[in-house]
Amino acid sequence: MSPIRRAGRTTQENTTDMTDKRHTRDDGKRKPRVKAAEPAPEDVEVEALAGQEAVGEELDKLAAQCDEYLDHLRRLQAEFDNYRKRVQRDSEQHRLRAAEAVVESLLPVMDNMGRAMDAAARHEEGQLIAGLELVADQLRASLEGHGLEEVPVEPGELFDPNIHEAVMTQASEDYEEGTVLQVLERGYLLHGRLLRPAKVIVTN
Repeated sequence: MSPIRRAGRTTQENTTDMTDKRHTRDDGKRKPRVKAAEPAPEDVEVEALAGQEAVGEELDKLAAQCDEYLDHLRRLQAEFDNYRKRVQRDSEQHRLRAAEAVVESLLPVMDNMGRAMDAAARHEEGQLIAGLELVADQLRASLEGHGLEEVPVEPGELFDPNIHEAVMTQASEDYEEGTVLQVLERGYLLHGRLLRPAKVIVTN
């Protein structure tokens, strides 16, 4: 005798029947599957054009900013060139005015030097010496008026390498070692700055 099948159906069989019913028409034929709607070509083209216009506008803005920055840099460069030229011109004018003042202050010295030379040509020794002394005093006064100052140094003073230049050394019984024995050439300061050191002979 054949085995008796259980009443009822399995879950898998029920699920299969339900699926078949959803995809089956009343006449028993299978329903065609419905595909998802795709965008029309016209819509895609419109979106692409809109994106291109947005990119173009952004590029235009960036180009305008670049032009603005470039123009600003050009103006700054022109202003700096004008400033540099103005500084050079002012510096040159200041140098010329300073030289003019020095030369003008030395004109009386040249006049007295000419008078002393005339006295020497006439063999007037007294007038020659007086004229040379006058010229020396005027020259010193004129240079001191422009900030020139003589470096203080006399024989017997300690040698100072900051303002003195030892040309040679020499033994001496009158002065201690390391002192100035003789001044060969006077030194000068200009506005407190060493212009030329005094050349001296130092005892060893």
